[in-house]
Amino acid sequence: MKKKSIGIIGGGLSGLVAAIHLSKNNLPVFLFEKETYPNHKVCGEYLSQEIIPYLERLDIHLSDLKPAIIDRLQYSTTSGRVVKTKLPLGGLGISRYALDHFLYKKAIACGVTIVTALVTDSIFKEAQFIVTTNKKQEFYFDIVLGAFGKRSLMDKKLERNFIDQKSGWLAIKGHYKKDDFPDDLVMLHNFIGGYCGLSKTETGVINVCYLASYNSFKKHKDPLTFKDKVLMQNPQLRAFFQEAIPLFEKDISIAQISFQNKSCVQDHILMLGDAAGLIHPLSGNGMAMAIHSAKIASEAILNQISKQEFSRVTMELEYKKNWKDQFSTRLRMGGILQRILLSKKLSGFVQRIIHTFPSVLPKIISKTHGKPII
Repeated sequence: MKKKSIGIIGGGLSGLVAAIHLSKNNLPVFLFEKETYPNHKVCGEYLSQEIIPYLERLDIHLSDLKPAIIDRLQYSTTSGRVVKTKLPLGGLGISRYALDHFLYKKAIACGVTIVTALVTDSIFKEAQFIVTTNKKQEFYFDIVLGAFGKRSLMDKKLERNFIDQKSGWLAIKGHYKKDDFPDDLVMLHNFIGGYCGLSKTETGVINVCYLASYNSFKKHKDPLTFKDKVLMQNPQLRAFFQEAIPLFEKDISIAQISFQNKSCVQDHILMLGDAAGLIHPLSGNGMAMAIHSAKIASEAILNQISKQEFSRVTMELEYKKNWKDQFSTRLRMGGILQRILLSKKLSGFVQRIIHTFPSVLPKIISKTHGKPII
C-alpha cells in the first residue's frame, strides 16, 4: 500500500508534535508555518507535567531546555486576598520561543519537510486534499491536520461557525525581570474584567500573560494605561509591576479570542490544539492539551493506515470520540472556573471555602487537567 502523505497546517505545539509522531512512523509529513523560528507567542508558558511521559516516548526531552520546575500556586482576588496551594501534578515553566524552536529542530531531524508559507486554502476532492499557499504553491495530501491556532484565515475559508461571531476577549503577554520571584511558583491574580498569570521560564525571566474582556480594555486605549488603571488595582499585581523590569520593547497581543465550541473535524481536516477547542487560560492546561491532541490524532491516523483497507470515516470517528473523552469535561470545567473567578461575589465565596478547607483548591485544579499519559 502506498504510504499516506500528511499535510499539517500550522507549526505551533500541536502541529510540530504531530509531525514528529507521524514522521517517526515513516510517513511523509509536510508542515506549513507562516513564521520563521524562533518567535514569541502569546501564551501562559506553563506546561503541565501530565504530557512529559508521552514526549519522552517520542525522544523529546524537555529537561534539555532546563525549564523552571513549578509546583506551587498563589491565587488572589481583585482585592489582593491570597490563597496558596501545592499543584497536584506541577508543571514546567518554558517559553514558546525556546520550546517551539526545540520541536522545530526535532521535526527536521525526523525528516519533516517545513514549508515557510501561509496556507490560503485546503480543498478536499476525490479523496485527496489540495493545499495552496500565499506563494502560489500547490500540494497534494491524503490526510491534513489543522493546527492553525485560535483564529486563522483557514477558519474563515472553512466557514467555521464561530469565526463571524465577535468575541469579547483579548490576551496580552510580556517578559519581565525580577530577581526575587520564586522559580517554583505560578501566580494567578484577578483584576476587574480578567486575570493575569505570572511564572518563570527556562531563562529565569518571568512570563506575564493576561486575559481581559474587550469591554474593560477599550476604555483605556492601550496596554500601558490598562496596566496602570486596572491590573495594578490588585495589590499583588501592583507590587509586582512597581519592581519588575519589562524586557519587551512592546507587549504582544492577540484579539478576538473565542471560547465557543469548535468542531474537531471539519471538511475532513483533523483539528488540533486551539483550532479544535480553547480552554480558558487560567486553567493552566492549554499547552498540554494541544500536545495531547497531537497524540490522539496521530494514533487515529496510524490505526487506520495499518489496516488492509483505510477508512477515513472510521479515522475521523475515532478522533472525535477520543477528543471528546479527553477534553470535553476539562473545557466545561474551565468555563465554569472562569465564570466563578470573574464574579466578585462568587470568587469571594469560593475563596472563603478554600481558606476553611485548603484541600478543595487542588481538587478544583485537577478537574481541568488529565492524568500523566503513560
